Amino acid sequence: MELQRKLVVEFIGTFFFVFAIGEALTNAGRFAPLAIGAALMVMVFAGGHISGGHFNPAVSTAAAVRGKLPSNELIPYFVAQGAGALVAALIFLGVEEDAATFEFAGAGTMLVVEFLFTFALCWVVLHTATSAATEGNSFYGLAIGFTVLAGVYAVGALSGGAFNPAVAFGAMIMGFFAWSDIWIYLIANFLGGAAAAIAFLYVNPAEEPEPREAETAPPRDRRRRREAEPPPPRDWGPEP
Repeated sequence: MELQRKLVVEFIGTFFFVFAIGEALTNAGRFAPLAIGAALMVMVFAGGHISGGHFNPAVSTAAAVRGKLPSNELIPYFVAQGAGALVAALIFLGVEEDAATFEFAGAGTMLVVEFLFTFALCWVVLHTATSAATEGNSFYGLAIGFTVLAGVYAVGALSGGAFNPAVAFGAMIMGFFAWSDIWIYLIANFLGGAAAAIAFLYVNPAEEPEPREAETAPPRDRRRRREAEPPPPRDWGPEP
């Protein structure tokens, strides 16, 4: 049930984030990045305490590499996020006219800027939402939203400013992004998330997750392991 609740939150958050992106790009003009960053911020504040507030497969990848998301939950997170983006895009197409596909820079430039700002986003998420040093803070959603806001303003004209495979997927369905560029977002975003987690663990060695083999092993295996261990030496008291 706990995983199901997390997935519902990831679906809802990704849905509203992607839908807000579509409407902002259609109606908000030069203020679209502000609306996009604000949408992510409020969704992170709303669902962060339940699912982590990822709404982004790249962030989920970073959380998994960092040790904050169990590996068996990673694919379900991807599915929930992709489903949220899909439903948001389909509803957008039902209420708006077909969007004009944007033209961006060359593939090399898109790869670089998408990697860099996905790295920046995941770097901020890991430090503000998963670090023991900032545990319990009330600014993590603001920091995450403003990172996306800054990134969209900075490089949106070059790559679309996705920093998120689910956003790129939704934007392609809505018609803003070209399907031929999907490989760029997949490679750059996932690599950016993984690299951010590796860098985080390097500069925060105390945050390295401890092995949990004994806790996560099936009970039968743990019992067999205890039975196989030699008994501790008995204390027979002082020698005569």
